[in-house]
Amino acid sequence: MDADLARTGEGTQLGTLDIARILECLPHRYPFLMIDRIIEINGDETAIGIKNVTINEPIFQGHFPGKPIFPGVLIIEGMAQTAGAIVIANDAMSGKKNIVLMLTIDKAKFRKPAEPGDRLEYHIRKIQRRRNVGRYEAKAIVDGVVVAEAEIGAMMVEAQ
Repeated sequence: MDADLARTGEGTQLGTLDIARILECLPHRYPFLMIDRIIEINGDETAIGIKNVTINEPIFQGHFPGKPIFPGVLIIEGMAQTAGAIVIANDAMSGKKNIVLMLTIDKAKFRKPAEPGDRLEYHIRKIQRRRNVGRYEAKAIVDGVVVAEAEIGAMMVEAQ
């Protein structure tokens, strides 16, 4: 498993999460898992999630035949999953077993469609976290161009 985890004197650092580690963190499964890898993780502060958009995904059978476009709501979901995975992985280093529930989506903007062949990068930055509620700035970027952005609110709940 390519999970580069380390605890430093200044706090927890997570290097990367491969797909096996993402599956340990998130309850999502195919076809609703919207991230393939998470890179450049700094605790629960920042991260970049990767989603490789392929024509083989079932969503493209209906969205849209002849002009496949990756749905904006799934881009938002990918950004939320990236934030959720780093929070869960970070909290697990302290012995906590949580799941993350989305509370709000604010300031969402869609600037350009994502298409098969694109590599979506979900850039996540924590705005604030108080106890079990967090707020995250998220941007989806393809080839250096922002295609979508939003602020995502989430609640951490103890896993059963």
